[in-house]
Amino acid sequence: MKLYYAPTSPYVRKVMVLLHETGQLDDVSLENASGTPFAPAANLGTANPLSKVPALERPEGCTLYDSRVICRYLDDRAKARLYPEGARLWETLTLEATADGMMDAALLMTYEARLRPEDKRMPDFVDAQWAKIERACAAINARWMSHLAGPLDAAQIAVGCALAYLDLRHDARGWRNGHTALAEWYAAFAERPSMQATVPPAG
Repeated sequence: MKLYYAPTSPYVRKVMVLLHETGQLDDVSLENASGTPFAPAANLGTANPLSKVPALERPEGCTLYDSRVICRYLDDRAKARLYPEGARLWETLTLEATADGMMDAALLMTYEARLRPEDKRMPDFVDAQWAKIERACAAINARWMSHLAGPLDAAQIAVGCALAYLDLRHDARGWRNGHTALAEWYAAFAERPSMQATVPPAG
């Protein structure tokens, strides 16, 4: 299999962490497909018509894209049960969607600062995106800590990667403020070998 990736993408990191956790890293070759919405990587368009990473090319079927689709496929392939059966599945999917929404908002903030001309930037738009992230952190801190304390699942991986991306791009905003339980959980989760092995480059 071939994984089209970008080194700093939090969505890619989700997939990489899952590959480490399920022992499938050696089954995947990596192809750098870094780019921007204005200049997507030339090698990505045939793999994913949306020109977004990650995309997973498989010999036995269509190329998969969207990190949640890829993670679900790799979990099924490894029979790892990071998407558990029963009632907990809906919790896992909802919490994963919350984490992905945090990544979406944080990435929009990054694009606003890096890609939009300075005289056209919208501070109110950036603040609105951060408000989504703050609400998500507050909700996780208040309602989801028992889930995060449970057996490893895809939602925990997603939350860990989302918080790591906040540290990478928006550390000055201080997501830990008022979210002590979540901050303590993340400090421990970030020490997992899979997280340590996938730390993105700075810059």
